[in-house]
Amino acid sequence: MNLQSNGIINVYSIAILIIIGFHSFKNNEKGSCRYKLYLMMLQVTILMLIVDIFSRFDGMSNAVYPIFNYIGNLLIFILNPILPSLWLLYVHYQVFPEDKKTKLIYLLLTINIINLAMVVLTQFFGWYYYIDSQNIYHRGPLFYISFSFTVVLIVSAFATIVINRKIIAKKYYYSLVFFAIPPFIGVVLQIIIYGISIMLNSVVLSLLIVFLNIQNHSMNIDYLTGVNNRRKLDEYMEKKVFSSSSSKTFSAIMIDLNNFKCINDNFGHDMGDVALQISAKILNSCVRSNDFIARYGGDEFYIVLETHNINDLEIIVDRIKAAVEIFNESSNQPYSLGFSMGYAVYDYNAHMTVEEFQKYIDELMYENKQSNIEKRIKLGTA
Repeated sequence: MNLQSNGIINVYSIAILIIIGFHSFKNNEKGSCRYKLYLMMLQVTILMLIVDIFSRFDGMSNAVYPIFNYIGNLLIFILNPILPSLWLLYVHYQVFPEDKKTKLIYLLLTINIINLAMVVLTQFFGWYYYIDSQNIYHRGPLFYISFSFTVVLIVSAFATIVINRKIIAKKYYYSLVFFAIPPFIGVVLQIIIYGISIMLNSVVLSLLIVFLNIQNHSMNIDYLTGVNNRRKLDEYMEKKVFSSSSSKTFSAIMIDLNNFKCINDNFGHDMGDVALQISAKILNSCVRSNDFIARYGGDEFYIVLETHNINDLEIIVDRIKAAVEIFNESSNQPYSLGFSMGYAVYDYNAHMTVEEFQKYIDELMYENKQSNIEKRIKLGTA
């Protein structure tokens, strides 16, 4: 691939990444680790695409071109493991959002430091590569070690996704799995076919796929709690009702936070927001990854479950009640959480619409709420 064609492809790739970066600033998750890591991947890829153009002055005779070739290859080999390291961290925080694994960061830092040391020594011993007096790049005897860092990191990220597929929501799983495929193919082709350079351009394709997934995620997610929003709930419920049959149906739970107004009035709206976030975490901890949780509005949540057995549904309701009790016993928050819940299995033979089914569950939730109020009045805690 000559300098001109490589430069054109890289410039187009950079333009795509700049557009992605511009639109990423509108994302609701700007403060999250995942967003920061994604932005860092964009920045590192843009830098590597620019540097890659410099490394294409290979074999050209000019007073300046050997300097470009030297700087380009030096930086490319230094930056090579940084991009897959960021991707592995991104995958980790996508799979385990609450886990701040410093050991993984130290391990990745160690790998990059070792690679940096090898690149520096390569300038004297030609381990990874060397550039001869004719300004021609040659692979060194340890060239494959350099690319092995990249391959191992990509495979590690892929393995993390596959091993933990049961706890990854389906809407994220396929885009995460797909991310590794284009760069992996690009790396293999770059190793096998001398002179070809498509690995970075394949990364751009992967970053575009993840960006589209992030955009779709932002449109359907409640920014405060991180669960699905009302819009996504309505779409999901329509699909569930449409796909139901006499042998395959679903169930739903409507949850209302007790005394939420009192939390806001007594402790402030910031504390009320925290209560909503805690509630979402409690609900997430009580259901499976393929179950659906949404913020219905205000202080109300909705859970749609892949079960058509009332006994299984009641077990989940009891699990939620137990989780709330555990939180109240162990929490240092100045308030206690309480849920009022209405729940039911969708009766296919009744042919209820989404609105009718939601109204039915809402009525059950209201009955439970009134019952909870009466209990608190009797106990003198209302």
